[in-house]
Amino acid sequence: MGKKEKLIARLKSNPKDFTFDEIRNALKSLGFEMHTIGKTSGSRMKFMRDGTAIILHKPHPRNELLEYQIKQVLEILEKDALI
Repeated sequence: MGKKEKLIARLKSNPKDFTFDEIRNALKSLGFEMHTIGKTSGSRMKFMRDGTAIILHKPHPRNELLEYQIKQVLEILEKDALI
């Protein structure tokens, strides 16, 4: 199992300590590109792939995503049959 597969498997396990860097790398490995949402976006990040958009707030001061954010990402990825 390669790095990509391990990272996706970890995401699917719904961990409590999944970081923003890990989600960015996981989505990048699935073909998503990260964009900021305008000049005044602050911590809002948009990940796009073939019309599918995932919008997340970059967590601060911590680096771990909240449970609902991981759940939303998993729902979108499963709906589009990407995982």
